[in-house]
Amino acid sequence: MNALNQTLLARASAKLGPRVCMAVGVLVLALLLAMPLLHLLPAEHALHVTAYSLTLVGKILCYAIVALALDLVWGYAGMLSLGHGLFFALGGYAMGMYLMREAAGDGLPAFMSFLAWNELPWYWYGTSSFLWAMCLVVLAPGLLALVFGFFAFRSRIKGVYFSIMTQALTFAGMLLFFRNETGFGGNNGFTGFTRILGFDITAQGTRAALFFATVLLLVASLYLGFRLARSKFGRVLTALRDAENRLMFCGYDPRGYKLFIWVLSAVLCGLAGALYVPQVGIINPSEMAPTQSIEAAVWVALGGRGTLIGPLLGAGLVNGMKSWFTVAFPEYWLFALGALFIVVTLFLPRGVVGLLQRKSS
Repeated sequence: MNALNQTLLARASAKLGPRVCMAVGVLVLALLLAMPLLHLLPAEHALHVTAYSLTLVGKILCYAIVALALDLVWGYAGMLSLGHGLFFALGGYAMGMYLMREAAGDGLPAFMSFLAWNELPWYWYGTSSFLWAMCLVVLAPGLLALVFGFFAFRSRIKGVYFSIMTQALTFAGMLLFFRNETGFGGNNGFTGFTRILGFDITAQGTRAALFFATVLLLVASLYLGFRLARSKFGRVLTALRDAENRLMFCGYDPRGYKLFIWVLSAVLCGLAGALYVPQVGIINPSEMAPTQSIEAAVWVALGGRGTLIGPLLGAGLVNGMKSWFTVAFPEYWLFALGALFIVVTLFLPRGVVGLLQRKSS
C-alpha cells in the first residue's frame, strides 16, 4: 500500500511540476508587463515604478537574452564561447551610431567635433536611418559570427581552443574600439543620447516602450529556443554536444548545425545590445572586455546550462547581486563572483534548475 501511495504521489508531483513552472512563468511575465504601465503613473503614486528601477530591470533583461543566446551554443551544442560580449557590443554600437546622429542633427557627433573631424567616415553613412541602423544591428554581429564560425568549424576547432579563440576575438575588438581614429568614440564610447525615432529618450513613455520591447524580445527568444530544442535540429545539437564523432559516423555534417546556431546566437546578442544602449544611455569598449563574456558564462552555469530557463535565472540572480554588492561592498564583488562560480562548479553542476528538479523529484 505504501508503495502504491508513493507511486501516486510521484505521478502527481510529475504532473504538478510543469504546471507550477508555467504558473510562475506567467506570473513573472505579468509583473514584467505591468512594470512599464506602473512607470507611467504619477511619481507620487504608491505603485509608481521609478526610472532607475525600470532601467535596472531592463538592463538585466538584456543580459538575460545574452545568457539565453550563450546557452544555445554552450548548453545545447557544447561550444563554450568567451566572446559573446563582442556581439552584444556590436549591436549596441550600431544602435548608438543612430542615436548619436539623432542627437547631432545635421552636424557631426559631438566626439567627432571634439577631435576636429571634418566629415563622417564612410561606414557612418546611412546611420541616420533607423531601418539601416537595425540592419546593422543584425548584420554586424551576424556577419562577424558567420566568417569566424565558417573558418573555425571548417578547421574543426573545438573545446578549450575554441573558447580561447573567442576570447581573443573579443579582446581584439575591444582594443580596436578603444582607438580614437576608428571613429567609435574611443575610451568614452557613445553617450549623450537625446531622441529615438523623434521621441525624447528620457520621457516616461519612451522608457516604457523600450522596456516593453525588451520583454517581447526575451519572450520571442525563449519561444524560439524551446522550438529549436524540441525539434530534430535540437536533438542533433544535443548529439553533437555529447558525441560529435558518433554523429559524424551516422552521416551528419556538424559544421552546418554549429554555424547556424552560432550565427543565431550572435544575432540575438546584437538585438539585446541594441535595446540595452537606449535604456542605459551609454555604450563603450568595456562591454567587449573578456571579463564581461566570462561573467555571461557564470550566469549560464549558475542557472543550469541546457535548460534555457536556467540562464535567465542565473542572469537575474548574478546581476541582482552585482547591483547590491557594487553599492554596499564594491571592492568585494569580484571575490563574491569567483566564490559563486566555485560553489556552483563543485556543488551545483546542473545549476539552480538542477537543484530545483532534484528537490521536486
